[in-house]
Amino acid sequence: MSQFTSGDLVKAHYKTGIYIGEFLEERNNAHLVKVLAVDKHPMQGDLHNPGQTSEVFFHQRKALSFQEKANINKQAVEAYDSKEAPDYYTSLLDSVEKLKNKLTRRETEFNQQALHQLEDLETQYKRQNQPRSS
Repeated sequence: MSQFTSGDLVKAHYKTGIYIGEFLEERNNAHLVKVLAVDKHPMQGDLHNPGQTSEVFFHQRKALSFQEKANINKQAVEAYDSKEAPDYYTSLLDSVEKLKNKLTRRETEFNQQALHQLEDLETQYKRQNQPRSS
């Protein structure tokens, strides 16, 4: 039996990102969560070779989208301690900024490459959120 009921707000750790979302249902070893905000942007690069840039494919990792549903391991989901989730777009840009600040603290090849990927993603996020003209 799940500790959550449908509609509960949760904090979910998914790969290297952390999201605030709505618990939808329990599924075997996972919880189905609908993303409402980004708490921590996913790290860039190869998840299997963190911190490395040579002889690995350096992945650009986007955050999960607004209202995207993800099956997240039960152990990686916890109750969210606020009554409402922050705005998705604001939280996305805030999480990008926090990660950029972290990456600029130490000048390494990995951090430079991750920063480049993140700045590209930031441009994409801003372009996607621009109002469409009719």
